Amino acid sequence: MPVDVRLPTVLRPAAGGAAKVVAEGETVGEVFADVVRQHPGLRDQLLTPEGTLHRHLNVFLNDDDIRYLGRLDAKVSETDTLTLMPAVAGG
Repeated sequence: MPVDVRLPTVLRPAAGGAAKVVAEGETVGEVFADVVRQHPGLRDQLLTPEGTLHRHLNVFLNDDDIRYLGRLDAKVSETDTLTLMPAVAGG
């Protein structure tokens, strides 16, 4: 099922400048795999070499952090939106 994936400005060059990508999948991990298939340059920005979510990237399924929904195993539906946001450190 198609899911909208919103990209932050810092990731857009790897997606041809797109602010949004439509990707297919039933879980966040499957959606990420489709995003990477469409835009291979995003792979290292989204996932570690082991295939886990980079800790410097926050991912929200609608308004909920996927860390509390099952991470990459979180289920998605076609009405959902994934929003990617770089983690920000402050001091």
